[in-house]
Amino acid sequence: MSSAKQLLPTESQALIGRATPIVPSLPHAVNGTRLNDDIPPGMEVLTIGMGCFWGAERLFWQQAGVYSTAVGYSGGLTPNPTYQEVCTGRTGHSEVVRVIFNPQQICLETLLTLFWEKHDPTQGMRQGNDIGTQYRSAIYTHSEKQHQEALASKTRYQQALADALITTEIEPAATFYFAEDYHQQYLAKNPGGYCGLGGTGICMPPQK
Repeated sequence: MSSAKQLLPTESQALIGRATPIVPSLPHAVNGTRLNDDIPPGMEVLTIGMGCFWGAERLFWQQAGVYSTAVGYSGGLTPNPTYQEVCTGRTGHSEVVRVIFNPQQICLETLLTLFWEKHDPTQGMRQGNDIGTQYRSAIYTHSEKQHQEALASKTRYQQALADALITTEIEPAATFYFAEDYHQQYLAKNPGGYCGLGGTGICMPPQK
């Protein structure tokens, strides 16, 4: 694996991308919701990166109170990237899952706990055997309240991890670019497919 794929590109190094977005043509393969940019009233959004987005998306669509999920790319520079472009390491994007949830049925704290416990947030530009900037751990928040809760949860989980330093990127959400149709709900369509999720085995400490 080239070391270049473990360094985020500068603006001059990033691929140019395109003006035309990828728009999913099929509804959510599990619950039938439409995959678009519309967020139903009363719902909230959290965007997270936990390595390969296939297994991460399945983790969240299984949660009661999650309205819909979609996989895509965010946190980088290239507009409307393709999967092949993201894999070059020259877009700056992370593979992410956009989670639309009903806060009356599942709280942000529960989603963040799943995030911290179900992957290893200490690995930098990789997750297990998946190496490169696209696999970095990330939380992209959609409000100041979310941002502060994410930072506080990071502090609590860091205390539990002791000397293993969390490398998770926590930033306000930028544009979410949908991934191609074949990536959406991949493990529902391919139940025996690859899932790279693997946590540290350490539980999130309770809030005081």
